[in-house]
Amino acid sequence: MKSLFSHSRSLVLFLALTVLAGAETPAATSASASRQAWVMHFDSDWQVASGLPEKILLLSLQGLANRAAPRLYVVHPHEYQWEITEPLFDFYRRKHHVQFTELRTTDDALTTFVRDAKGYVVWDPKVPASMNVAFTIAGLEDALVVTEPLISLVERHGLKRIDDLRGRYDGHSDEQIYRDARQRYWARCNKDKIMLMGGHAGAIRMPGMADWGVCERMFFHDLSANPAHPGELALNRELLRDLHPGATIFGWHSYGKDTEEQHTTLLSSYGLKMEGLHNLPNLSFNCQFTFTPGFRFTNNHNVARDAKLTAQPKVYLSFVQSDSIGIGVWTKPGRGKLPFGWQVTMNWTKFSPAALEYFHESATPSDYFIGGLSGPGYMYPNHIPADRFEALMAEARELMDLLDERVLEIMDNSAAAGNVGNADLTKTTVDRYYATFPNVIGFINGYGPARTRDLRDSRPLISYDYYIDPRRPRAEVAADLNELIALNAKRPYFLLVHVRESNDVNSLVEVTKQLEGPVEIVPLDVFLKLAASNKTYTTRYQDPADPKHFAGHN
Repeated sequence: MKSLFSHSRSLVLFLALTVLAGAETPAATSASASRQAWVMHFDSDWQVASGLPEKILLLSLQGLANRAAPRLYVVHPHEYQWEITEPLFDFYRRKHHVQFTELRTTDDALTTFVRDAKGYVVWDPKVPASMNVAFTIAGLEDALVVTEPLISLVERHGLKRIDDLRGRYDGHSDEQIYRDARQRYWARCNKDKIMLMGGHAGAIRMPGMADWGVCERMFFHDLSANPAHPGELALNRELLRDLHPGATIFGWHSYGKDTEEQHTTLLSSYGLKMEGLHNLPNLSFNCQFTFTPGFRFTNNHNVARDAKLTAQPKVYLSFVQSDSIGIGVWTKPGRGKLPFGWQVTMNWTKFSPAALEYFHESATPSDYFIGGLSGPGYMYPNHIPADRFEALMAEARELMDLLDERVLEIMDNSAAAGNVGNADLTKTTVDRYYATFPNVIGFINGYGPARTRDLRDSRPLISYDYYIDPRRPRAEVAADLNELIALNAKRPYFLLVHVRESNDVNSLVEVTKQLEGPVEIVPLDVFLKLAASNKTYTTRYQDPADPKHFAGHN
């Protein structure tokens, strides 16, 4: 069979944390000895009509092959959203002494790992939800996921059919399909983890996290959280209610059904955590590595925890890049030229510790790491039940201590849509954060601009005043910032700027040269200490009279 992939070249702390968090991950691997693993290079073809079926087969194979040990890793092209698969591949070779053998074709991969599979299950591309049902079966029955044209290939390797979904769901709605799957498989699935395999819909699907779901025997679905789909929403709620307290939803919502805001609001209302995206690769491999011997996180703190600074009558500006480091601009030119705050997905200490070590190892003195998002996973805190809040934030505190972080980023877009709408926190939510994070030097809030601000015990909470869309011309960004500076004439003015993923740092350097001063670009910890010294901002929380809902987007 013709290969669909390019051939170009391309621990004790962790174990204690894993036990504390109750994670059910395979045995961890240290860097003390070399080990053998295999690598495949994927291309960019995720079309249902061409490259997707073979990738799905390989992702199911990866999940099974990595159950007992980290054996199969995938490198994606540079344009893939998670841009660090190749740098992390090099990190595993350099720091963990992994000796990789390249597998060039699907046939090569089957020859190497077919003994990890007990058979295969057939899905029907004409019924998109059957892909997720097949992934669920694959995890429970140790099966490979194939379409009809791939049956002959896996049978040549001695595999027998375990199940066949062709025809079973013809004419059925997604609600009907997943209700049937729930009845058949849910009782045997992992209740600490569930796979929301949404994201791309239609002619392109990109289930890059499927290996992890198969490895961990998760239930796969893409049920809607949109009230316009009451049947799917009701079933979604049934599944979330059945999960264990503190469980994690992996993957991402369906771009064709609902919005990020709807789904994150829903899972937060059950006190559950989100870990996305649907195309986050190699978790079945990454989760099995601890930090290298002797490694500990040391952040680039610019001020002592108890330092007291004095703000001058000027504009203080600080940049923060959230959306997780791995889908940002970490590997692009320019990083280090400006002080930058980087929101770290703290749960990666359990699911991708090598990735976090790679980021810290390659950080410049201008890179400053902060915790997020809202807790030990992506959540909307205005909707976390009161009886779940403390336990979740205790986990977040432990993760922040491990990562040497002193600033927490909060986000609640339940009444917003992306960078538009109401992203404010209620006073109750703010009270909870101040009470449960006594050791942080401050909090930041929002995604797009928000208005929640506070100062307690010399620890400020500052919301973003501006959001930089990577598509917005740099001259217009500079003009916007200058307008904010003019409108906020009282000095000092603390201007917190959210940098959306894929904004390159070099272009932001050019923006800063156009700002009308006096303006000082400062690291985030310095920014918060200065904001604590002169409260020129107004204490404010979400107003009960504020709009409760804005039209969502993907």
